[in-house]
Amino acid sequence: MLLRRAENRLRFIGSETLVKSALVVLAAIGVGALTIQVSAGQGPAEVAAVLRDAVDIHVHSLPDDRPRSLDAIEAARQARARGMRAIVIKNHYESTAGLAWLVRTVVPDIDVVGGIDLNLTVGGINPAAVEHMTRVTGGWGRIVWMPTFDSENQVRYLNENRPSVSVSRDGELLPQVSEVISLIATHDLVLATGHSTAEEGLMLLREGRRLGVQRMVVTHAMNEPIFMTVPQMREAAQLGAFIEFVGSSPAAADAPARYARFADAIRQIGPEFCILSSDLGQAENPLPADGFGAFLVAMRAAGFSEQDVDRMSKDNPAELLGLR
Repeated sequence: MLLRRAENRLRFIGSETLVKSALVVLAAIGVGALTIQVSAGQGPAEVAAVLRDAVDIHVHSLPDDRPRSLDAIEAARQARARGMRAIVIKNHYESTAGLAWLVRTVVPDIDVVGGIDLNLTVGGINPAAVEHMTRVTGGWGRIVWMPTFDSENQVRYLNENRPSVSVSRDGELLPQVSEVISLIATHDLVLATGHSTAEEGLMLLREGRRLGVQRMVVTHAMNEPIFMTVPQMREAAQLGAFIEFVGSSPAAADAPARYARFADAIRQIGPEFCILSSDLGQAENPLPADGFGAFLVAMRAAGFSEQDVDRMSKDNPAELLGLR
């Protein structure tokens, strides 16, 4: 019941309300007796501090083919209002490079970055689509996600009978995958592993390293349908990739257990190799900036220092995106 109340409260845009909701979750995580006083100053100030200059590399927004809690302009405005440095607009089915440019013209003073997700609607593993993204006005298409919702791994995991996009066959990456990775290297883009299996993700990173890709990230490594183990995440980090951990809804019933697993894995991998993001924008979840703030506060309460959280939410994602 408390978590349900927290989820409802997080729908509102208001720092004090956000912190109250976050505290409910933090108490459930088991980080000890929380004595944080939510007043007009202390609690909201903590959220404001963790969000200042933060970079969220995983924001969903309208326009889309499914309900979202806000459009891309609103997402940028809310992030800017909270002092954030940048957001990445992600869409599973079309490039957001042009949308990022458009949002930047409407909402200045915040970096808005886009990318392309190689699902069926863009032709799957389609080098031409990646090449085109690099030529879109502004050059703000920076991330190439390997297939997500249409990935062979995702479709198999959900036991669905529909077309999918493969990245490997018989333990080897497909030739067109290597072609895309070569383009990523040439244009200094970000290689994101998408919803590939954990082993496929490592194959992608090995190929990225072989071909000279400088920016790589394992997409929400511990989430379904990926389920990377700590040893696999360590290997990914050794290959030069950041490991992404997404907060999603901080008020969902499984949030305490998720955050505890994330915290344990991050300690074993090292914050210097990790990125925290929101993966929010779904209509039923908290707004991205609010949920992201609650996630960062939860990581502080889980025992990570201010410097560690800043590194994972500010420095590392800025480095990944090549922000100055």
